[in-house]
Amino acid sequence: MERVKVGEVFHYFGKIGVAAIRLTDGDLAVGDTIQVQGPSTDLTQVVETMQIEHGSVPRAGKGQEVGIRLKDRARERDLVYKVVPA
Repeated sequence: MERVKVGEVFHYFGKIGVAAIRLTDGDLAVGDTIQVQGPSTDLTQVVETMQIEHGSVPRAGKGQEVGIRLKDRARERDLVYKVVPA
């Protein structure tokens, strides 16, 4: 498995478990597997839902900001990678 950097977390909403992610390097779609990594974060999961401005979207491109529900906590400046088959 390879991984490609797609963005970084710029805010985490703890009460609802949603990470706000700025897509700086690539695009992301529902169904993609992502890995969130930082000094104290290491999380891999499938993107089940994604929102832009409180509206659900199937995909988002470079330069957009999205909200993704995570199964564990993320921190600001954690990097987000898309896991792709080698």
